[in-house]
Amino acid sequence: MKNQSQKINTVLAGGVEQILPSKEGLAKLMRQRRIRLYHGIDPTSSRLHLGHIISLRKLQEFADLGHEAILVIGTGTVLTGDPSLRDGARIKISEKQIKENIKTWREQAGKVLDFSKIKIRHNGEWLLKLNYKEIVDVASNISAVKLFQRDMFQRRIKKGGTVWAHETLYPLMQGYDSVFLDVDLEIGGTDQVFNMLIGRELQRKMNKKEKFVMTLPMIMGTDGKMMSKSSGNCIWLNDSASQMYGKVMSIPDSLVASYFKALTSVPLEEIGKAPPRDAKARLAREIVAICHGKSSALKAEKEFDLIFKEKKLPLRIPSVTIKQKNLNVLDLLVKTKLAPSRSEAKRLIGQKGVRIGGQVQSDWRKKVKLKKGEVIQVGKRRFIKIA
Repeated sequence: MKNQSQKINTVLAGGVEQILPSKEGLAKLMRQRRIRLYHGIDPTSSRLHLGHIISLRKLQEFADLGHEAILVIGTGTVLTGDPSLRDGARIKISEKQIKENIKTWREQAGKVLDFSKIKIRHNGEWLLKLNYKEIVDVASNISAVKLFQRDMFQRRIKKGGTVWAHETLYPLMQGYDSVFLDVDLEIGGTDQVFNMLIGRELQRKMNKKEKFVMTLPMIMGTDGKMMSKSSGNCIWLNDSASQMYGKVMSIPDSLVASYFKALTSVPLEEIGKAPPRDAKARLAREIVAICHGKSSALKAEKEFDLIFKEKKLPLRIPSVTIKQKNLNVLDLLVKTKLAPSRSEAKRLIGQKGVRIGGQVQSDWRKKVKLKKGEVIQVGKRRFIKIA
């Protein structure tokens, strides 16, 4: 019993920002019985990023203790679009795009979650079946004043922006997930506090039941700003081991401690006064190991050191066959998929970010004579070999 209490305390303390209404109350409930909890993610993108690991790992910790853990994919809520931390309404998404986005989510989340212990549910299963009367019944439990007093809405109004009526429905629909699933706990990032508390109020009023809320920290992206797909600063769960390692090594030194705390189980005391590069290398290994395994993490580190410490080429470079013997450098970069377009290729050359055979390219009009075995490099980590 004492051992179980220690495990509960560890889960409720590790990397947790806040538990509402109280940590003690949730711990007591967990000692009494198996609880049901969930974490939800809206499918606004086809890829999950490193920030998602924080909540997914916590969900797994509860599952490992024997509690009923559910990952909810927001196929219903995404149609409204979460307004949290946004200065304007989200662009509407089609059902076709939703299906496309979630195609590989199970595989991506499976890097962290054990689906023999965790269920997946799509909230479109129940939200899209609500009729007009049922939506009115849900809405009648929450004050409109409370919805419009939301900080982010008030900021928009002060700036002369607009709060659209459908955006005020979002917390109600997310909140209804708690009612439908009849959960004891919802976990999410600090940006979700308002939505989760609306769910707590709905659960109390509609199911006459207490619901706890656990908030977890959010991490910054590789540029030190909030990690988001629109900023291009994400470390994606489906990045290769070497891509992931390199991206972690590129984060500002000031973020290393927060990454360790939010994403790993390594005590900060272990890092101690290690030089920033050594601490970051340990962090990169830990994170890559979570998503790709320890062996891949060590290989990624070796390859990174080969390129950046020893200034050598990677051990494994993907190759591409090109029939032409001569090709404009812009077309070459597009054909090898090192650049998505000629304009982007031109920008990369202008930034001195392209090397062919080790030589920096500065003339975007240049025709390149293609040689078998020659390596094309874009930036610090992308390489292609001509087959």
